[in-house]
Amino acid sequence: MLNLQKIAMEKEIKRKGGRTLKDVPDEIREQLNQGTLETANLMEGLSVDFSLLLKNTLNHSLPSDIQDSLQKLGITQKMKGMALYLVEEGVSFEDLLTHSSDTLRGWAAYMIAHSSHLSVEEKLTAAECLANDSHFGVREWAWLALRPYCVQMPIKMIKLLEPWTKRTDNFRRFASEITRPRGVWCAHIQQLKDDPELALPILSNLKADPSRYVQNSVANWLNDSAKSKPQWVRDLCREWQQHSSTPETLYICKRGLRNC
Repeated sequence: MLNLQKIAMEKEIKRKGGRTLKDVPDEIREQLNQGTLETANLMEGLSVDFSLLLKNTLNHSLPSDIQDSLQKLGITQKMKGMALYLVEEGVSFEDLLTHSSDTLRGWAAYMIAHSSHLSVEEKLTAAECLANDSHFGVREWAWLALRPYCVQMPIKMIKLLEPWTKRTDNFRRFASEITRPRGVWCAHIQQLKDDPELALPILSNLKADPSRYVQNSVANWLNDSAKSKPQWVRDLCREWQQHSSTPETLYICKRGLRNC
């Protein structure tokens, strides 16, 4: 039954989402707010009413002051704010990890990140199922939620994530994306902007990755670094191509050097 549900979810996610909030049909919005349908794109995610979703899935009413404050935030801060509220209310992230709503699974990612009783190692372990989630959005929330630890302790996180570069493509991409020096919608990692070679334990393992999903992330990592250390990126790509003359490495280096 679980396999059939997963197949159905994967088929559903191929549904083309609206390009603007006005393009999201009322019936789709209703299912999203019921927590019975996964979002097809970011725009559908932005259309979700967190208060209704919380009420419909966890039977919990969001206080009006919290609701008002969340409405003023961008989507990443809104996800974080909801997670902090749920943690304070004593909701368990374990109850959300396999929910049919990708938004709730996204909340779980931020709840893990803000669970003070968990060590960084335990948070990574708890987030594994989200890093490997079938939904593209949940995988993004997983690394975004834990990204602050890369900002605070990049060397430790690189050490913890290096084994992930030898796992499935979702885990390999996670290890690359979460450590990007500049990243998207998140704080920069100053130490990696200054000393990108610190991330070589991750990057070297991915220089000829067979997955385009991972290749694009590694290339974006190099492009990030090239904004502050262009010569380092050029030298690294030259070295990689000397020792790994594969189409995969060539693709990564070409994209990574696109703005050099």
